[in-house]
Amino acid sequence: MKALLIGLWSVWVSGVLLIALSLYATQRLPLSKNRIFSHISFSDLDTPKITIFTAPAPFTGSSRTKQSLAIRSWLALSPQISVILFSQHHSAASFAKSFGSRALVESDIDFTFLGVPFFHSMVAKSRAFKSDIYVFMDTETILLPDFVLALNYAHNLDDDWLLFASPRDVPNFPFYLDEDRKHWLKDGQRIRIQELQDTLGSSWQWSCCDSRMVIAWNNGVMPLHHGVLPPFLYGKGVYNHWLINEALSSGLRFVFDASWTISNIALGDSRRQSNRLVKSSNVSDIEKGSWEYDCNSHLAAVYGLSSLHGFNYSAVMKLVKCDGQYLLINATEDFLHTYAYKKKSLWKRHIPNCWRSKTTLACVVRTIKTWNETSGCSLKDGSVHTKTLKLSFSLESLLAITADENKTVVLTVAGYSYKDMLMSWVCRLRRLRITNFLVSSLDYETYQFSVMQGLPVFNDPSAPSNISFNDCHFGTECFQRVTKVKSRLVLKILKLGYNVLLSDVDVYWFKNPLPLLSSFGPATLAAQSDEYNQTRPINLPRRLNSGFYFAHSDAPTISAMGKVVRHAATSGLTEQPSFYDTLCGEWGSTRKGDNRCVEPGTNLTVHFLDRNLFPNGAYLGLWERKNVKSACKKQGCLVLHNNWISGRVKKLERQVISGLWDYDITTRMCLV
Repeated sequence: MKALLIGLWSVWVSGVLLIALSLYATQRLPLSKNRIFSHISFSDLDTPKITIFTAPAPFTGSSRTKQSLAIRSWLALSPQISVILFSQHHSAASFAKSFGSRALVESDIDFTFLGVPFFHSMVAKSRAFKSDIYVFMDTETILLPDFVLALNYAHNLDDDWLLFASPRDVPNFPFYLDEDRKHWLKDGQRIRIQELQDTLGSSWQWSCCDSRMVIAWNNGVMPLHHGVLPPFLYGKGVYNHWLINEALSSGLRFVFDASWTISNIALGDSRRQSNRLVKSSNVSDIEKGSWEYDCNSHLAAVYGLSSLHGFNYSAVMKLVKCDGQYLLINATEDFLHTYAYKKKSLWKRHIPNCWRSKTTLACVVRTIKTWNETSGCSLKDGSVHTKTLKLSFSLESLLAITADENKTVVLTVAGYSYKDMLMSWVCRLRRLRITNFLVSSLDYETYQFSVMQGLPVFNDPSAPSNISFNDCHFGTECFQRVTKVKSRLVLKILKLGYNVLLSDVDVYWFKNPLPLLSSFGPATLAAQSDEYNQTRPINLPRRLNSGFYFAHSDAPTISAMGKVVRHAATSGLTEQPSFYDTLCGEWGSTRKGDNRCVEPGTNLTVHFLDRNLFPNGAYLGLWERKNVKSACKKQGCLVLHNNWISGRVKKLERQVISGLWDYDITTRMCLV
């Protein structure tokens, strides 16, 4: 009997030692650089606050119906979900109101002149909203409960993370939510989620290269990637793939693919969101020739770490759910590597495939097989050829798009050395909700820059070439040649039937001056005075400033402007003396009173604007005040011209230091 007990004891000790040795050997296996997380029970965990950011398409026809159904499906998942709609559309507020208090409209970001929001501006604005998880997705995408479960899982990881889920296109979606947003219905009958997924599963198609993916990240400490986010146009391809690749290349966050655990059901046309910078056998050609897609492709090719090399999504960790457990797997490894969630900490362990249950292993194998069948999507390398960016709009079509209800446009002219001042000017007009502006570029570089900034820009074929814009300031020959471009353009637009407010980019706008300027009526040209002496008349010889004036599209104005253009063409000076000598006579022979003159041939009246409302750069020493903005507002300035200063650098410094600057050159966004 004693011998038997000793034998049993020896077997038990040997078993314990064998188990300990096995565990030790497992821990000694080489750690993979990739990670896997095992199942987490959510019974004791709080649901995080989730904010979904999106930009709706035009609210018309079937698009409105699809977007409404999609947003209702999001809000039905949890009371912790809220939706932010980025839009400038006049009907956006009423659309959002139909969903209740958890859907809001945000318009205080950067948009193109066609109303397309900038993705980098959307991401920057999202930080103003307090949330545990930030989600960006397309408005024609249905979400199901597995979305919240997957985000709950991710939320309780210790590391900062970014996940994405590719869309599943469905040719037909015959389901709809009841009025309480609690149950899915088909033909008036309730249908279970599993049944809904099984029904769709037989017909949906994976679109791994489609940019209509769900992309989400936690409100963590680490940034999403190194560097800055370029000014991608939202909904125009590439930007989500670029962001994923940058996050992977930067290594600041754990990035994984949740396409197998989040039902991202796309209702729209997949062709409108395909990516020509992404290698795939099923990419459509529908957007060929689209300047918006060309812009995004160009930015992706020249910005960031991923522009230097390609990246294939087959190497990205994938979140799957097998046997009721969440697993992150690496299809390229021979082992399953897990992080187990235990008491708010993560601990690593390597588990050979043979130690897994047969059902779990079969689930993983199916997932890998599915991935191999649907993959083949990778970002093209940095050698991708980028097209010359060009808007598909003529001057005539731009005028029709941008002009206000009175057929009035604000025109500015700029060269590349003034591109930052141009954008500060644009940002200021956007802040004032003035959208009827046009930009004429004096060179190819300014045109390309303006296209990427979403500006309504056109190239003037008559603009002088071979200009050194770094030295093109007041008093130079270059400046003389450039100024004459402006009057020719104004005359051309007047002849097309549009009123024009010509404003140089160095004119800072405090308020919208158009209501006052348009009130002067026809056959009147309202112009800023360059006179700085407070006691002298403001219409003295050659005191008309041709950098800020308003002209009506009528016969007298068009005829008089033609005279100005012809006079300037034969002058060795800038166009400014030609304005005064033509419209007011040499030495002011046709002056009327202290603030007007009349061109005798056309009977056009030139009205010199009140300097208290439209001060030039030398009037009252406003630019020398300690607080320029406060002094101007107290005086009631509508605009302030940054002239009467020599040199581009000095002009820029004065405006930036004064605080009359509205553009961040680092992020390429308007300042808030």
